[in-house]
Amino acid sequence: MKNQFIRGTFLLTGASLLSKILGFVYIMPFTMLVGTSGYALYKYAYGPYTLMLSISTLGLPLAVSKFVSKYNGMGNYRAGYELLKTGMILMIITGAISCVSLYTLAPTLAQTVIQRNSESGNTIEDVVYVIRLVSISLLVVPPMSLLRGYFQGNQSMGPSALSTVLEQLVRVTFIVGGAYLMIHVWKGTTTEAVGIGALGAFVGGTAGLFTLLIIYQRRKRWIQEDVDRSRQAPKMSLFAIYKELIGYAIPFVVVGLTLPIYQNIDTFTINRLFQGIGYPLTKAEEINSIIGFTQILIMIPVSLATAFGMSLIPNITVKYVAKELSVVRDYMTKTLQILCFFLVPAVVGLTILSTPIYLMLFGIDNNPFLGGYLLKWSAGQALFFALFTVTAAILQGLNQQKSLLFSMFVGVGVKFLLNILLVPVIKEIGPTVATYGGYFMSILFNLYFIKKTIFYSFVPLYRPLLWVASLASMMGMVVFMMSEVVRAYFSPIFASYHLSWVIVISSVAVGLFFYIGLGMHLSFIKELRGKKTP
Repeated sequence: MKNQFIRGTFLLTGASLLSKILGFVYIMPFTMLVGTSGYALYKYAYGPYTLMLSISTLGLPLAVSKFVSKYNGMGNYRAGYELLKTGMILMIITGAISCVSLYTLAPTLAQTVIQRNSESGNTIEDVVYVIRLVSISLLVVPPMSLLRGYFQGNQSMGPSALSTVLEQLVRVTFIVGGAYLMIHVWKGTTTEAVGIGALGAFVGGTAGLFTLLIIYQRRKRWIQEDVDRSRQAPKMSLFAIYKELIGYAIPFVVVGLTLPIYQNIDTFTINRLFQGIGYPLTKAEEINSIIGFTQILIMIPVSLATAFGMSLIPNITVKYVAKELSVVRDYMTKTLQILCFFLVPAVVGLTILSTPIYLMLFGIDNNPFLGGYLLKWSAGQALFFALFTVTAAILQGLNQQKSLLFSMFVGVGVKFLLNILLVPVIKEIGPTVATYGGYFMSILFNLYFIKKTIFYSFVPLYRPLLWVASLASMMGMVVFMMSEVVRAYFSPIFASYHLSWVIVISSVAVGLFFYIGLGMHLSFIKELRGKKTP
């Protein structure tokens, strides 16, 4: 079971990581095509879309994963199958309602970020246009998400992994290709090109949904055999199924909304906050866009935590229901060890190489000095996002929904308040520091509730995490020295943009070789690789 858990985790991790990389790489050519103002316009549409998507799915995909894993563990495969059939209909209905709602609310949302009398930046009409285009995606993404939850509940992570990668690949290709054709072939406007980008979520979601439907049809015979074998299990009414499911789903809705809420607090308050301290709209939009760029970049390593969360919930639920608390504690220890092993060096590397990384990815025309400065401050958010995601998943697996809701609302409240208080004082880094404050409070409460529920001891984490921190610090020194050597030697040869590529590639390669080479000898990594430690 432990090997199955780790295999499933790394399968989803790889798919999620590849998806995040694809979702980040396209930002470079897309921004070159539509500019910083165009990307800000895209962000105005995508923020409300992610919020509405979380609402439209009602938290059901992960709740279904938890429900199916629980009843499969009890031998009642029929309960999960009945839920799948009715849940798909529900997702189609809620997706349609959300699509209409977002389409209708577009003018109101647009006026939140753009003032009617603004003479620079994007217009209200531009924002309305793009929001209404992205709303179409809500017709296909919710049912796709539900199918993923069903497969994950059956401990089958392959379909979710495949559909995740395919969805993102199709989406990215459509966004970049469509924007290029709109601007250079059809001679359209930047707003129309951004509109094409907004439609990418619908096209990618459609590809992911059809992939899952094809896999489901191929496996339907085996699924039906499991259902037939559980005919003797007590039949659950739809009322009983959905009553239990809603109890699972409400926390998933709220937790699923956490990251979009944090991002939308920035998206919808930054312009007004910075204009309130004398910044013009164009400068406020530039800061808004750069913060969006940094969030996308740091979400690449966070995809590791997302994959862990998807694997943790069904696995922890099964073991917790079986009262195997020692196994639950072991899952948590292994997860936090692996998480920190990968994320801590990523944070260190992003911090040290922030300016050349930003320059390499977004070019000299997108204010690399401010971008590098904000990325340096934002890099640590990757670890905070990841720890919140994993601890939230653990609490959900332990049925501690009320505790999770409390910690989440505390964190969001702190984030909103600190945004208002810090922007006038520390200006550009105010939203970033506010995010740290909000997530820190949520993580603190999550760990307290976990410790209280399963009597978890953090002692087994101390030594491995000390080794990880030491290795990451040494790696950081190696990366810094390598970057300085490359800068000193190649700066007379290359322009700043090309120099940034040389610095990043060489420094990351040396740092990765150093860290992985020594890290593979750590005892807990050897154990995960199946090697015995003395």
